[in-house]
Amino acid sequence: MKFQLFSISLLVTLLFFSLTSNAQIVSDTDGDILIATNRYYILPVIRGRGGGLAITQHNDQLCPYYVAQKNNELEKGLPLIFHPKNSKELAVRLSTDINIEFEAITTCIMSLTWQLGDVEGGKRYVTTGGVNGNPGKETLSNWFKIEKWENEDNYYKLVFCPTVCDTCRPVCGDLGVFYEGEKRLLGLNGGPFPVMFKKADS
Repeated sequence: MKFQLFSISLLVTLLFFSLTSNAQIVSDTDGDILIATNRYYILPVIRGRGGGLAITQHNDQLCPYYVAQKNNELEKGLPLIFHPKNSKELAVRLSTDINIEFEAITTCIMSLTWQLGDVEGGKRYVTTGGVNGNPGKETLSNWFKIEKWENEDNYYKLVFCPTVCDTCRPVCGDLGVFYEGEKRLLGLNGGPFPVMFKKADS
């Protein structure tokens, strides 16, 4: 009974947000609303070009980890959690600032929240070590967005173009995959990389 009441309450809350917000809600592969703090895999839309997103080491560095696509398309990668800028928001929406965080146990004593790293060889890769929340100039590199990909249902792309700082002028672009030897590293302007979101528990 308590679970049913909670489910009804959650549904009503999500419906209220969907009616009072101009931003479109993001959906998972089942067509359900993408819920903040739930666990999802980020998988490629195009088959035969690798698997889901996970972490890897690069340039002989132990930390931070780099965000990378698995080479085998059968591998889902690691589950992730989305944190909207508005911490009270339950639904993840298009074109709004979010933190993205892997959920895993690692040997690196750093957060697994995404951030856009410094320039390396003319490229900016996505790494871990970011922080959740505290939107502003100091956390500019930690905020990403989800946008539609070619207006296809449940197909999206990941973007870096934070709007958490009114006076900042970040370099914006799609996140895509760079082939670095046998690794596929996620980075700025390497795409777009069409993705979909699958529930980690399904």
